[in-house]
Amino acid sequence: MARVVVDVMLKPEILDPQGQAVQRALPRLGFDGITDVRQGKRFELELEGPVDEAALARIREAAESFLANTVIEDFTVRVEAEEGK
Repeated sequence: MARVVVDVMLKPEILDPQGQAVQRALPRLGFDGITDVRQGKRFELELEGPVDEAALARIREAAESFLANTVIEDFTVRVEAEEGK
């Protein structure tokens, strides 16, 4: 089995109040020097069979139509190395 990861993040021009809240809290918790925080989502999809271009195209289609709101979010699709390899 192969794992494909879809990372979804707000577009840079979209306000990220959750990321800002984390950024403001970090110095109070002793984590200095962090200048920006953006919050996002990660989806891990386990696939049967090989991860070929057709499988990746279907995952991109799912990401574009279901996993991400492409009006305000960008997404990336990547194949994660199989365990033990």
